[in-house]
Amino acid sequence: MAIGAQSDGDEVVSEINVTPLVDVMLVLLVVFIVTAPLLSNAVTVNLPKTAINTPPAQPKAVSVSIDAHSKIYIDKAQIELSQLEPDLKSLRSSRPDVSVQLNADQGVNYGLVAKVMSAVDRAGVTRLSVMTAGE
Repeated sequence: MAIGAQSDGDEVVSEINVTPLVDVMLVLLVVFIVTAPLLSNAVTVNLPKTAINTPPAQPKAVSVSIDAHSKIYIDKAQIELSQLEPDLKSLRSSRPDVSVQLNADQGVNYGLVAKVMSAVDRAGVTRLSVMTAGE
């Protein structure tokens, strides 16, 4: 006499059969073990020795900044908005590939930032980057 055993055959078994899952995982493991050495198809080469060359010096970008009080600076020198375009034109005449980094305080009026960007464009500067803070 079995305790708790029922002789009814219409009871549903609600257990998970993990044997097929284990079989699939073992097959995947064997496949990865076999293919992993084939993925590193590197050839060992002794490279020749040469003299060390220093890369050419990159010209420093000009920093145009607008602080929270709407004052405009070129490399820490305060200027007026009307003076920005001529100053950038003179910089561009000495360095045709000059690049400008625009740093504007987040509280500055967008109109002033647009005027500065327009002055940079009118000065003929083609490399403008706008600096932001990452989060």
